[in-house]
Amino acid sequence: AFDATRIPLFMIFYAGLALMLWEAVAIRELRSLIVQASQSTMRITAMVIFILIGSTIFTLVFRGVDGDLWIEHMLLDLPGGKVGFLIFVNIFVFFLAFFLDFFEIAFIIIPLLAPVATKLGIDLIWFGVLLCVNMQTSFMHPPFGFALFYLRGIASKEVKSSDIYWGAIPWVVLQLIMVGFVIAFPQMVTAFLDKASDVDPNSIQIEIPQESPDEEKQEETPPDFGAPKEEQKGSSSPADDLQKQFGGK
Repeated sequence: AFDATRIPLFMIFYAGLALMLWEAVAIRELRSLIVQASQSTMRITAMVIFILIGSTIFTLVFRGVDGDLWIEHMLLDLPGGKVGFLIFVNIFVFFLAFFLDFFEIAFIIIPLLAPVATKLGIDLIWFGVLLCVNMQTSFMHPPFGFALFYLRGIASKEVKSSDIYWGAIPWVVLQLIMVGFVIAFPQMVTAFLDKASDVDPNSIQIEIPQESPDEEKQEETPPDFGAPKEEQKGSSSPADDLQKQFGGK
């Protein structure tokens, strides 16, 4: 609960925030920027939602025809085991990023690869970070190079688009080197994660002691309504105690 000293502070804060928003709307330039940002946010949100709906339908249909089992058997039979799987997946995702953007790969391709990684004993958190680092290269090469589009928008007219594309090659190479480092040194990702318990839940046994028939308590039947309770052995009524107390004097 707010006390008497906090209420005025919150009132001043929200009043200042409302004043800033009012001034931002009142200024024509800021108002146009707010409208543009809102429209862009709605377009991106709608795009992501439609991709999510389409990927969910695709996954259901694909699994309905046992396509996920076919991919699973194909990837599990790759030569090299876990290393061969990682090399194939990273090369596949890198070239797939030339045609699909980050959201489509994350919603459609990753759910098909995650079960195979689990069967190979690969940590899914490390696997997800590895693929995210790989997919970041899609921001720096055409045709879905969003970073290149942003740079093209703020660069002067003297700078050619080809110069931007050629200049992005060293950054793509550095990104691929980072992918190699994540594969070679998984501790870069897993070192700060919570350590899993070594206890196998299937090996835990809980023994419940069972009482012998002689030790089981007999349930007492309640007396009839209005019937006097049976006096315990060695116990006396309050009237007898008073009689003994005054009679002994």
